[in-house]
Order: sequence, then C-alpha cells, then structure tokens
Amino acid sequence: MTEVLLIVGILTAIFVGYNIGGSTTGPAFGPAVGANVITKLMAAGLMSIFFFVGAWTIGPNVVDTLGNELVHTTDIFTMRSNVAVLFFIGGALFVGNYAGVPASTSMTAVGAIAALGLATGELNWSVLGEIVVWWIVAPIIGFWVAGVVGRYFYPRINEWVAIEANRDGRQMITVDRSGAVPRLQFQENATRREITGAFVVVAIGCLMGFSSGTSNIANAIAPIYGTGALEMGTLILIGGAAVAIGCFTIARRTLDTLGNDITNLPLTAAIVVAVISSTIVIVLSSIGVPASFVVIATMSIIGLGWGRATRTTTLSDARRGEETRVSVGALTAEEEGEQAPRIGEEEPEDIPKASDLFDPSTTARVILMQNVVPIISTVGAYLTFRFVPLFGF
Repeated sequence: MTEVLLIVGILTAIFVGYNIGGSTTGPAFGPAVGANVITKLMAAGLMSIFFFVGAWTIGPNVVDTLGNELVHTTDIFTMRSNVAVLFFIGGALFVGNYAGVPASTSMTAVGAIAALGLATGELNWSVLGEIVVWWIVAPIIGFWVAGVVGRYFYPRINEWVAIEANRDGRQMITVDRSGAVPRLQFQENATRREITGAFVVVAIGCLMGFSSGTSNIANAIAPIYGTGALEMGTLILIGGAAVAIGCFTIARRTLDTLGNDITNLPLTAAIVVAVISSTIVIVLSSIGVPASFVVIATMSIIGLGWGRATRTTTLSDARRGEETRVSVGALTAEEEGEQAPRIGEEEPEDIPKASDLFDPSTTARVILMQNVVPIISTVGAYLTFRFVPLFGF
C-alpha cells in the first residue's frame, strides 16, 4: 500500500511541476516572446534548462524549509497527506493556468502545507511568520529599488539599451537546423545593436528561469521530501522534468497573456523589473525563504513607474510642496533609445496615464486569479485535513 501511495504521490508531484512550468514561463519569457525575439518553443527550452540549474543549486534550501521546518514534525507528511497537499497545489495552479494567469506558486504551496500543519496542530508559526514577513518586505524593497532606478537611472538605461519590439511577426533569433550542427540565425538586416538587445532580453529571461527554479522546485517536491522516501537529487530530477513538460505545453497560454495581452510595458522596463525581482528571489531562496516573484515584480513595475513620474519635480520643488502626478504610464513617456529630458524639465501633462500602459480588463483578471489561486489551495487543504476522516490525524 505504501508503494502505491508513493507512486501516486510522485504522479501528483509531476502534476504540480507541470503546472509550475505553465505558470512561471510566462513571466520569464513573455517579454521576449511578445517582442518576437524568440519563439515559444525556444522559450520553453531555455526555461526548462535554467529552471533545473536553479533548482539543483539553490533550490534545496527552500525544499528543506517547506519539507522540514514549516511544520514541527514531519510525521504528518504521510503518503496520504502528501497526495492531498500536492493535489491542492497542482489543482489550484491548474485553475490559474487554464485562465492564462501566472499565479504565485510559492503562496499556493505554502498555503497548502501550512493548512496541513494548522489542521494537525503542528504548524511552526515562527517559520510561517518569517515567510510572511518577507512576503511583505520583499515587494516593498522591490518598489523602492525600482523607484530609485526609475527616477535617476531608467531614462539613461532606456537610451542606452534601445530595445524595440519587433512587430513584423518574424522572430529576431531562430535556430537553423539545416546543417549537421544547429546554429543561431538572426533576422536579415538586423543591426549589431538590435542583436545585442535581443540577447539582453533572452539573458534576463534565463535569469528569471534560474530564480524560479531556486524557489519553485520546493512547491512540487517538498511534501514527499519531508517523508524521507526519496533523496533530494532524485526528486529534483523528477520535478525538473515535470516543469519542462509544462513549459512546452500549457505555458503557451501564460506566454500569450504576459507577452501580448496584459500590458504594453516597454522592453527596457521589463528588463529592469526582471533583474530587480529575480535578484530578490535568488537572495531569499539562498536563505530558504520561498518568495513570490509575481508580487515582487508587480510592485517593482509600480515603483519604476512612480520613480519615472517623479522626474517632473526636482527635490527643491518637492520641498516647496509641489505635488507630482504619479503614473505607471510614465514608463511610456519616451521611446526606446530616445534621449530623456533632465529632472524637472518635463510637465506632468507629458506623462501618460496608467491606462495607456495596462489593459484594464486583463489586469483585473490577473489580479483576481492571483488571489483566488492561493485561497483555493489553502482553504481546500485545511477543510480536507480538518474534517475529512480519510485524512484525519
């Protein structure tokens, strides 16, 4: 019976990994795919590789936190409870993926495991408190770092990088398989600067894939690891393979949402947000804290837009009480490569509104689902472990 439950648990973990691949590929490579820099197939391949590298190197720290520290005793991680926990994690993420929305996998997984601990009286409140504190602090850090970049550095970065979205439907980077050895092929007449910009966008996607692996691999394998039934390395291999399947299949929906539907976020802004958010996630993963990239990235976008909008007001004007009309749409104030005016030279009327940057209906759907998915996982798991006799303790 134990062997059967282990097999079911592994299959459920694969289902979770499959949905993690679907929900995390969009945030990582949506900008590159939406700008026609690379194909969805290439994005899936790169995501699979760099997710695994992150999972293998830093990921074990987060696996240990969720599998050993979030609850007082790992005795509650029975094979039966593992199947239930992973079912609620994977099921909730599947709801988000079906809606084309990349939900927070970390919040979804922590919610399900915490629900198990709460229902059994074994929840380690100090560890949960530390995780929640970082969930609050990390987005604030992202906001302020992005705000400083937006006010003092973003226009210069935008002028230097000059990455423009390729809207003719052809990918900037493709793979030529006509020869014995596949090689990269660039769009005809592409300039060196355009090629460099394309590589920057792809490299940032790879960084995001790595950061996702450091934090999200635990969401698929931590409950099974807590039982001691399988070694860490074996579980990471299984989880990485499952994520790759999700990258090549269901991730197409979130790539469309993040690459085309939700926002007209300039590629330069997407790069800045990705670097800030990925760095924060990697740092938190290194100390064993599962971080929500989606929430951090959202606050970083708001901070970057706020910082860019404050360039209409100098510090001396601010001291005199002059107000600044803050708008995330400020990120579209200039085209890629355009020289930005100095601080204080712009008028507030020159700053676009946020509605010029975000599609309201899609944004509302994304925000709604990002809250609904963790709630489904947490509430469903708690009610199951608390009131269903089959899973009672």
